[in-house]
Amino acid sequence: MAANEGDEATVSLVDVLEEDEELENEASAVLAGSDSEKCSYPEGYVKRQALYACSTCTPKGGQPAGVCLACSYKCHEGHDLFELYTKRNFRCDCGNGKFEEMRCKLYSDKDPLNTENKYSHNFVGLYCTCNRPYPDPEDPVEDEMIQCIVCEDWLHGRHLGCPVPECVELQEMVCESCMNNAPFLWAYATHLAVPAATKASPCKAEGEVTNEEGDREEGKNTTEEASTSLNNQGEEKVKSNGVPGCKRRHQEMEGGSPSKAPSECRLMELGGTGTERAEFGAVFWPSAWRTKLCSCVSCKKSYAEAGMSFLLDESDTVLAYENKGKTTEQEQAGTAEGRDPLMSALNTLGRVQQLEIIHGYNDMKTELKDFLQRFAAEGKVVTPEDIRQFFQQQQNRKRRRANAGQYYCS
Repeated sequence: MAANEGDEATVSLVDVLEEDEELENEASAVLAGSDSEKCSYPEGYVKRQALYACSTCTPKGGQPAGVCLACSYKCHEGHDLFELYTKRNFRCDCGNGKFEEMRCKLYSDKDPLNTENKYSHNFVGLYCTCNRPYPDPEDPVEDEMIQCIVCEDWLHGRHLGCPVPECVELQEMVCESCMNNAPFLWAYATHLAVPAATKASPCKAEGEVTNEEGDREEGKNTTEEASTSLNNQGEEKVKSNGVPGCKRRHQEMEGGSPSKAPSECRLMELGGTGTERAEFGAVFWPSAWRTKLCSCVSCKKSYAEAGMSFLLDESDTVLAYENKGKTTEQEQAGTAEGRDPLMSALNTLGRVQQLEIIHGYNDMKTELKDFLQRFAAEGKVVTPEDIRQFFQQQQNRKRRRANAGQYYCS
């Protein structure tokens, strides 16, 4: 906890480590939902997993292929990989017929092709309607990339055909192309889509959903606006810095069960209101919007024909996947509370001891960062031996400082 002593503010190491722990949890959420030791191939077409494409093994002009997290570590170490974030209903291709002589080191008994896998230009390192790489060295414009929850492509904010809401990280986005492939979504967009945020209320969009009569319910928390909210929020992944003050709240990440399917088609009810929306541009949706989709037999058939049955699956969203990964990490932490034992030990130390440790921690963190940056600048791979040498140098410096501080009384 921070404390003010006179004009000087101090922060304990516990605070620093808790902040680092939170950032690490966010960054590793995507990876923690996937197994880093076992190839996912035996699991079949996994609902959602972290994927990579290897340009070393499947060069440009060849057949696109995707490999799971474990294979990216074990079979493609040192290769040029495209990080694909997550994809749904995909089976690992590593070592199959697309890889010529290369065979998977973790699971070699694979079919030549995974016929149900879907591939896009992401698998060759290209994104958006502009078909450019990310990052793009020829693009002078700093722009965020947002993922469509349907086609799972990444699009530049300026290429969406609509203004990007301030709190984009709280919402799911469907690109214009996917909206047109499923025209029934435009009727829902008229009543449920997130309106453009105003300067006076930058986070207004996150708690604003239009009801059937077209009235706005502003300022309510998502858990208050629908008791049937799901754990199915923002699938978008903004690659640039998010908007300050628009972090996901705990209440928004938890929800109940979906409501019972209505006896009549809700889509038909919405279509009969006489309210329309211009059918162009991408559409941003608020949290829990999927629970408001009709689940009658006719609508389920429409979802299936459009290849969007996953919209009714509460475990489909990236947020549900990330939360699963965070839970897994906590279970592996070795304590009932899911906290690092170091955190608990630091709470027993006095202020002076904490300050001494925090200075040492900051020094080590800075030196390690500088050490790794040299490898990045030279394009070299960091080996276990390099890390051992780094910490050996740290120990040697510590001994020299200790010896220099010794004195003897006669």
